[in-house]
Amino acid sequence: MALVALPAAQAQAQGCTPKIAGNLLTKPGHFVMATSPTLPPMAYADQKGVLKGMRIELGYEIAKRLCLTPDYISTEYAAMVPGLQGGRWDMINAGLFVTPERLKILYMIPYENLAISISTPTQAGKPITAVDDLAGKRVSTDLGGYAERKIRDLNKEFKSRGLTEMTINLFDNYATVYQALRAGQVDAAVSIDPVAKQYQERGEFTHALSGMFPTPGSLSFGQKAIADAVAQALKEMEADGSLAKLMSNYGVGQIEGGVRVLGRDS
Repeated sequence: MALVALPAAQAQAQGCTPKIAGNLLTKPGHFVMATSPTLPPMAYADQKGVLKGMRIELGYEIAKRLCLTPDYISTEYAAMVPGLQGGRWDMINAGLFVTPERLKILYMIPYENLAISISTPTQAGKPITAVDDLAGKRVSTDLGGYAERKIRDLNKEFKSRGLTEMTINLFDNYATVYQALRAGQVDAAVSIDPVAKQYQERGEFTHALSGMFPTPGSLSFGQKAIADAVAQALKEMEADGSLAKLMSNYGVGQIEGGVRVLGRDS
């Protein structure tokens, strides 16, 4: 767990009145966010250790609109909720899935649609143009992630329908997931939409399928007052079009229904 580097312009305090009382914050005048910079282009660190990505940019903009200085802390997913409950940070900015169990202990603002994508070599054999084309294929995906869970569910469906199941190869991160595809070890890589979009834009792979099994990712909080303040900032971004523009730049879908706070008393 470490405080990560920020661009100097982003680290400067805002010249306005903070919109969240100092006694509610981990550090008065600052907005401390937990993230996991392991998922380009959503959140990652460059060679100098500076955070980049859609979620990172979103956090900067929220802090700016709240008149607070943004601080990011890099940590593992398993530590995020306990750290929030222990007052180590004010917000989890890592796209946590909204679940009934989490809503019992957290306040959550769902805003992004996390959907599954299929990438294939640019010069493949028979193209994959529909989900059923994956039957019998060798695929790679990340261990323990949303993509693994959904691709295993799809295998069960294939079996029930008499289709040949996929051979699933698991790796620790998306870099090695795509390395397996690059090396010809698998026929397709299973990731999420913005990751597959990035690889296609680099000209490395074909973004064969997208938008599969969408589920909401969220910003998460331990205090309702902080969640409400962030929701107001997001509503302002919705109104001026900046939220839609940011997410579109990264190929991330926005959930329907607009910004709302979910949680214990919602």
